[in-house]
Amino acid sequence: MHRRLAITDPFVPPNVDVLLTTEEVQARVAALADRLFPAVSQGSWTGVVTLMGAVPFAADLLRALSARGVDLGFDALWLESYHDERVSSGRIVVRADISRSVEGKGVLLIDDVFDSGRTIAFARAHLQAKGAAQVLTGVFARKPEAVTDGLDAWAWDAPSRYLVGYGMDDAGKMRGLPFIGAIRGV
Repeated sequence: MHRRLAITDPFVPPNVDVLLTTEEVQARVAALADRLFPAVSQGSWTGVVTLMGAVPFAADLLRALSARGVDLGFDALWLESYHDERVSSGRIVVRADISRSVEGKGVLLIDDVFDSGRTIAFARAHLQAKGAAQVLTGVFARKPEAVTDGLDAWAWDAPSRYLVGYGMDDAGKMRGLPFIGAIRGV
């Protein structure tokens, strides 16, 4: 599915189909914040973003939750499995760990794309081993091949295409696109 953007919209690389506009992305983040609010509004919670792709989504989700009166702590877990490739190596490496204790707290684990589920499963076990009382998972895009075991909430059911923009990249490029697109032919 290819959408045309208005002339005032951002640059779209010639090999990218726009799947969600900036406005559609923001509407989905707001809807996800509404769904997560009941769980994270009680007790002590920390949002943990998986680096690098989920950073824009995590920032928007935290702002949306804050607008609803929820102020989560915030930390990051840098996991790597793609190594600038378009297919995961299947091996997850912790490049940088969280810096604050999650002992006895709830954790909202925030990621960009849920496809194989390996990253979320690894991160959940990692945070539980650090003493998290509960780990809820929230991702922006759920791929159709994903098994939803281990996934608590998602903003969008994505097609089975290689996604870019809104933090998602192709070998480090296109992360800054404010919309979500898919590379043609991949």
